[in-house]
Parts: sequence; structure tokens; C-alpha cells
Amino acid sequence: MTATDEFVEFAAAASLRLRRTAFLLCGDWHTAEDLAQTTLAKVFVSWRRIRRRDAAYAYATKTLLNTYFADRRLKHAGEVLTGQLPERPSLDQPPELRLLVLDALATLPPQARAVVVLRYWADMSVEQVANLLHCSEGNVKSQSARGLDKLRPLLNQVAIESGLARDPAEHQRETGDA
Repeated sequence: MTATDEFVEFAAAASLRLRRTAFLLCGDWHTAEDLAQTTLAKVFVSWRRIRRRDAAYAYATKTLLNTYFADRRLKHAGEVLTGQLPERPSLDQPPELRLLVLDALATLPPQARAVVVLRYWADMSVEQVANLLHCSEGNVKSQSARGLDKLRPLLNQVAIESGLARDPAEHQRETGDA
């Protein structure tokens, strides 16, 4: 099997996961697709230098993070206003809760968002995230804690309003807990 064949096999297996991770980082499917494709292109260029094929996904994830951070530095986040409506509406409307979670994630700065996504969506350990982001484990822990502290009130309110969770005050009245 040639190196190109190995890469094609790797890209087929990893592209969906990279795209999903990119989506959680940036909150936009089109940008996520661009980030995943750019990542795979960069990994392809370096493919012959990757000695341990079992570490290829970790290398790709690190490349995705670098690409995301570079993209965030180059672009100002915001909407582009146009005078025209799109030709057709999107047929695949995501659930409202999904949008609210993405909006909550968008309130985090890029580094904190990356830490939260990697720790709690990609299910990486503190050590793995620290290695990927080239920072200390303590930094990952504090970024995680601060990110979750910022997300909790937003997501708790969303859960209460959508009926997915009970109002804490109501729970206290029923149980008598302070």
C-alpha cells in the first residue's frame, strides 16, 4: 500500500470526526468543512513524515486546532449583511436546543471554547488537551472551570425555559432543601 493510499484511507475515516470537532469550535458547518479540508490538506503534505500512523489522528486534531486559531486571528467574527434572501431555505433545520447550545459556546473565547470542546465533546483527558494546546494542565483545568462556569447559567436557563429541567426554586419548595 502506498503512502497516498494510506492517507486516503485515513482521510475517509477521520474526516467526519474532524468536521464535527471543527463545527463545535466555530459553530458554522461551512466554516467547519473548510477547516476540516484545510486540515486534511496540511496533514497530506506532512503524511510521509508521520512515522507513527496510530498518532495520525492526534496530529490531525492538533493541525485542526492550529488552523482554527489562525482562522480566528485572521477573520473578525460576525454576520455579513446582504440585501437579498437566500434562494431557498435550508431543509435540515437543527433543533432549537442545538442552536442555543452553540450560541452558549460562542460566548466563550476561542481558547476556552477549544478546551471545553476537546475535554467534553472529544472526551480528551486534561493531559491530552494540554499537549495539543501547548499549555499546562493547570491552564486546561482553569479554562475548563471558567468555561463551564460561564456556560452553566446560560444552559440551565435554556433547559428550564425549554422544559428539559426543573426550576431550582421549584425543586427547593418541593423538597425543602436550601
